[in-house]
Amino acid sequence: MIFIREARADDVEGIVRIYIESWNVGFATLMATRTITTDVMAQWTRDLAKPVPQRWWVAETHGAVVGFTGICPSRYPIDPAIGEVDTIAVDPLHWRAGIGRRLMMTALGHLAGDGYREAILWTLADYERGQRFYEATGWKIDGGLRDGGRQIRYRHDVYVSSKPGS
Repeated sequence: MIFIREARADDVEGIVRIYIESWNVGFATLMATRTITTDVMAQWTRDLAKPVPQRWWVAETHGAVVGFTGICPSRYPIDPAIGEVDTIAVDPLHWRAGIGRRLMMTALGHLAGDGYREAILWTLADYERGQRFYEATGWKIDGGLRDGGRQIRYRHDVYVSSKPGS
């Protein structure tokens, strides 16, 4: 059973582990590997402590954190009507178990609850696994580029019907 809850400060170690492991496996041929450092731990500690409208959730199964996601106002472009899925990551040992989909629905539901009409997310242009996941959860490439074209933007309409508990 998958349980989604708000992230807490004591989740930082699990979140960082998943962030690094999913990065290293998912981006293995696309980006340099990362390691857990005190700087990475400190950055995630700060990110988890940011107030609303930035928020984070974790997915648990059998009492262990196996995934996480976070939302915030759109950073690029800055537009008060657009929210952003900041990060979504699942422990590679739990890929394709429905955890990412549950996390994505949680993020979209809360973006709707926060009053955004659209949501965006950014991913690597060559990250096919991620792109398949985003497209399977209703996201569409919208033509936005950054980082010299290395990152592409996806967009998703946010409907009131996708509010949590609906």
